Amino acid sequence: MFKRIFLFLIVNSLMVYSMSGQDTIQQIIYNPIGMFHTSFTPETGAPRQGILMPETRGTIEINLPYRGCLKTLDLFEYIIVLFHFSEVERWESTVNPPASTEEHDFGLFSTRSPKRPNPIGLSIVKLEKIKDGILYISGVDAFEGTPVLDIKPYLPSVDCVKSILNEYMEKELGHHDEKFINDSTFFK
Repeated sequence: MFKRIFLFLIVNSLMVYSMSGQDTIQQIIYNPIGMFHTSFTPETGAPRQGILMPETRGTIEINLPYRGCLKTLDLFEYIIVLFHFSEVERWESTVNPPASTEEHDFGLFSTRSPKRPNPIGLSIVKLEKIKDGILYISGVDAFEGTPVLDIKPYLPSVDCVKSILNEYMEKELGHHDEKFINDSTFFK
Protein backbone atom coordinates (compact mmCIF):
# COMPACT_ATOMS: atom_id res chain seq x y z
CA MET A 1 0.00 0.00 0.00
CA PHE A 2 2.78 2.45 0.97
CA LYS A 3 4.60 1.79 -2.34
CA ARG A 4 1.42 2.54 -4.31
CA ILE A 5 0.83 5.83 -2.46
CA PHE A 6 4.50 6.82 -2.85
CA LEU A 7 4.41 6.02 -6.60
CA PHE A 8 1.15 7.98 -6.96
CA LEU A 9 2.74 11.02 -5.29
CA ILE A 10 5.86 10.81 -7.48
CA VAL A 11 3.86 10.47 -10.70
CA ASN A 12 1.54 13.32 -9.74
CA SER A 13 4.44 15.63 -8.84
CA LEU A 14 5.97 15.33 -12.32
CA MET A 15 4.99 17.72 -15.08
CA VAL A 16 5.61 17.10 -18.78
CA TYR A 17 6.39 20.07 -21.00
CA SER A 18 6.87 20.13 -24.75
CA MET A 19 9.68 22.46 -25.72
CA SER A 20 10.76 22.62 -29.34
CA GLY A 21 9.15 19.26 -30.02
CA GLN A 22 11.00 17.51 -27.18
CA ASP A 23 9.28 16.22 -24.08
CA THR A 24 11.11 16.89 -20.85
CA ILE A 25 10.12 16.00 -17.34
CA GLN A 26 10.52 18.60 -14.65
CA GLN A 27 9.78 18.01 -11.01
CA ILE A 28 8.60 21.06 -9.10
CA ILE A 29 8.76 20.95 -5.33
CA TYR A 30 7.99 23.84 -2.98
CA ASN A 31 8.75 23.77 0.70
CA PRO A 32 6.69 26.11 2.89
CA ILE A 33 8.72 28.89 4.51
CA GLY A 34 6.06 29.46 7.13
CA MET A 35 2.39 29.34 7.99
CA PHE A 36 -0.54 31.74 8.40
CA HIS A 37 -2.21 31.97 11.79
CA THR A 38 -5.65 33.55 11.45
CA SER A 39 -9.17 33.25 12.81
CA PHE A 40 -10.45 32.06 9.41
CA THR A 41 -11.38 28.45 8.65
CA PRO A 42 -13.22 26.71 5.80
CA GLU A 43 -16.28 26.83 8.07
CA THR A 44 -16.12 30.59 8.73
CA GLY A 45 -14.86 31.59 5.28
CA ALA A 46 -12.25 34.25 4.65
CA PRO A 47 -12.27 37.65 2.97
CA ARG A 48 -12.09 37.41 -0.79
CA GLN A 49 -9.41 40.12 -0.95
CA GLY A 50 -7.97 40.86 2.47
CA ILE A 51 -6.50 44.21 1.48
CA LEU A 52 -10.10 45.47 1.12
CA MET A 53 -10.70 44.55 4.78
CA PRO A 54 -7.74 46.12 6.59
CA GLU A 55 -9.21 45.32 10.01
CA THR A 56 -8.57 41.58 9.52
CA ARG A 57 -5.47 40.57 11.44
CA GLY A 58 -3.22 37.55 11.67
CA THR A 59 0.36 36.42 11.76
CA ILE A 60 2.78 34.52 9.60
CA GLU A 61 5.15 32.30 11.52
CA ILE A 62 8.37 31.88 9.55
CA ASN A 63 10.12 28.51 9.84
CA LEU A 64 13.47 28.66 11.62
CA PRO A 65 15.76 28.09 8.60
CA TYR A 66 14.24 31.12 6.82
CA ARG A 67 14.20 33.67 9.64
CA GLY A 68 17.46 35.24 8.47
CA CYS A 69 15.64 36.16 5.23
CA LEU A 70 13.51 38.62 7.22
CA LYS A 71 16.40 41.06 7.61
CA THR A 72 15.26 44.56 6.49
CA LEU A 73 11.74 43.35 5.57
CA ASP A 74 10.46 45.59 8.36
CA LEU A 75 11.52 48.60 6.24
CA PHE A 76 8.42 47.91 4.07
CA GLU A 77 4.84 48.75 5.01
CA TYR A 78 3.25 46.31 2.53
CA ILE A 79 4.40 42.89 1.38
CA ILE A 80 3.26 40.30 -1.16
CA VAL A 81 2.68 36.83 0.24
CA LEU A 82 2.53 33.77 -2.04
CA PHE A 83 0.82 30.79 -0.47
CA HIS A 84 -0.66 27.37 -1.17
CA PHE A 85 -4.47 27.09 -1.15
CA SER A 86 -4.29 23.94 0.98
CA GLU A 87 -8.09 23.54 1.18
CA VAL A 88 -8.68 23.42 -2.58
CA GLU A 89 -9.80 19.97 -3.73
CA ARG A 90 -10.31 20.56 -7.46
CA TRP A 91 -9.95 23.14 -10.20
CA GLU A 92 -12.32 24.43 -12.84
CA SER A 93 -11.53 25.89 -16.27
CA THR A 94 -14.36 28.44 -16.10
CA VAL A 95 -15.53 30.34 -13.05
CA ASN A 96 -18.41 32.60 -12.15
CA PRO A 97 -16.92 34.65 -9.28
CA PRO A 98 -19.29 35.03 -6.32
CA ALA A 99 -19.97 38.74 -6.89
CA SER A 100 -19.95 38.85 -10.68
CA THR A 101 -23.12 38.95 -12.75
CA GLU A 102 -24.62 35.60 -13.69
CA GLU A 103 -24.22 36.39 -17.39
CA HIS A 104 -20.44 36.05 -17.20
CA ASP A 105 -18.41 32.88 -16.99
CA PHE A 106 -14.74 33.77 -16.89
CA GLY A 107 -11.81 31.59 -17.89
CA LEU A 108 -9.98 30.54 -14.72
CA PHE A 109 -6.88 32.57 -15.58
CA SER A 110 -9.09 35.70 -15.78
CA THR A 111 -10.01 35.33 -12.11
CA ARG A 112 -8.48 35.11 -8.68
CA SER A 113 -10.38 31.91 -7.89
CA PRO A 114 -8.53 29.56 -5.55
CA LYS A 115 -9.67 26.58 -7.67
CA ARG A 116 -6.53 26.40 -9.82
CA PRO A 117 -4.44 23.57 -11.32
CA ASN A 118 -1.59 24.87 -9.13
CA PRO A 119 -3.48 26.38 -6.19
CA ILE A 120 -1.13 29.26 -5.50
CA GLY A 121 -2.53 32.35 -3.84
CA LEU A 122 -1.21 35.90 -3.72
CA SER A 123 -2.05 38.51 -1.11
CA ILE A 124 -0.85 42.00 -0.45
CA VAL A 125 -0.88 42.55 3.30
CA LYS A 126 0.17 45.35 5.60
CA LEU A 127 3.19 44.47 7.71
CA GLU A 128 2.60 45.82 11.20
CA LYS A 129 5.76 44.44 12.84
CA ILE A 130 8.15 41.50 12.99
CA LYS A 131 9.07 39.88 16.30
CA ASP A 132 10.89 36.59 16.89
CA GLY A 133 10.29 35.33 13.35
CA ILE A 134 6.59 36.19 13.40
CA LEU A 135 5.11 38.75 11.00
CA TYR A 136 2.13 40.62 12.42
CA ILE A 137 -0.07 41.58 9.48
CA SER A 138 -3.42 43.12 8.59
CA GLY A 139 -5.60 42.75 5.51
CA VAL A 140 -5.49 38.97 5.90
CA ASP A 141 -7.45 36.62 3.63
CA ALA A 142 -6.01 33.17 4.38
CA PHE A 143 -7.19 30.27 6.49
CA GLU A 144 -5.50 29.18 9.69
CA GLY A 145 -2.60 26.86 8.84
CA THR A 146 -2.24 27.96 5.21
CA PRO A 147 1.33 27.22 4.05
CA VAL A 148 3.33 30.28 2.96
CA LEU A 149 5.58 29.74 -0.09
CA ASP A 150 7.32 33.09 -0.45
CA ILE A 151 7.31 36.74 0.59
CA LYS A 152 8.29 39.73 -1.54
CA PRO A 153 8.21 43.46 -0.88
CA TYR A 154 5.37 45.40 -2.50
CA LEU A 155 6.95 47.96 -4.85
CA PRO A 156 4.43 50.53 -6.15
CA SER A 157 6.53 51.45 -9.19
CA VAL A 158 6.31 47.91 -10.59
CA ASP A 159 3.37 46.33 -8.75
CA CYS A 160 0.74 49.01 -9.46
CA VAL A 161 0.01 49.51 -13.16
CA LYS A 162 -2.77 51.95 -14.09
CA SER A 163 -5.18 50.41 -16.62
CA ILE A 164 -8.70 51.58 -17.38
CA LEU A 165 -9.51 48.26 -19.10
CA ASN A 166 -8.38 46.26 -16.05
CA GLU A 167 -10.40 48.53 -13.76
CA TYR A 168 -13.50 47.91 -15.90
CA MET A 169 -12.96 44.14 -15.81
CA GLU A 170 -12.38 44.27 -12.07
CA LYS A 171 -15.92 45.66 -11.70
CA GLU A 172 -17.27 42.90 -13.99
CA LEU A 173 -15.58 40.32 -11.76
CA GLY A 174 -17.45 41.82 -8.81
CA HIS A 175 -14.47 42.97 -6.79
CA HIS A 176 -16.27 46.14 -5.70
CA ASP A 177 -19.27 44.54 -4.02
CA GLU A 178 -20.26 44.90 -0.37
CA LYS A 179 -19.94 41.22 0.55
CA PHE A 180 -16.31 40.18 0.94
CA ILE A 181 -16.68 36.89 2.87
CA ASN A 182 -16.66 33.70 0.78
CA ASP A 183 -18.88 30.73 1.30
CA SER A 184 -16.35 28.12 2.45
CA THR A 185 -17.76 25.59 -0.06
CA PHE A 186 -16.22 27.75 -2.80
CA PHE A 187 -12.85 26.14 -1.96
CA LYS A 188 -14.06 22.54 -2.27
